Amino acid sequence: MTAEEVFAGKLVDRKSKFFAHLYTIDNLEEDIEQIQKIHNKKYKKAAHHCYAALINNQEDSRNDGEVGSPGRVLLELLEEYKLDGYMIMVSRIFGGIKLGQGGVARAFRNTGRGVIEAYMENQKK
Repeated sequence: MTAEEVFAGKLVDRKSKFFAHLYTIDNLEEDIEQIQKIHNKKYKKAAHHCYAALINNQEDSRNDGEVGSPGRVLLELLEEYKLDGYMIMVSRIFGGIKLGQGGVARAFRNTGRGVIEAYMENQKK
């Protein structure tokens, strides 16, 4: 695996827990597969593992059955911050309160943005 985790963070929204991890990647398909295995093992209680990856003008995203198109939301963040060669994976553990499509999209966006901005701030040091 050529992927390397560079930052991680967590957000809690109405009892649902969102765990975000930002990775550098070299190979789209191989790295996505390996990172999915890591998250499936690490967050066994997670109902959804959504991601977006962007490398050399290739992109991939996955909603994993979640509402609100979180894969697209995460991909938009990678594009906004010009993070080519990166993947962001967010695993959600459902807290029992439905967030609705807008709430889910907002939670994934806030979690992803938080991790990306913390990573970028950490790079300045």
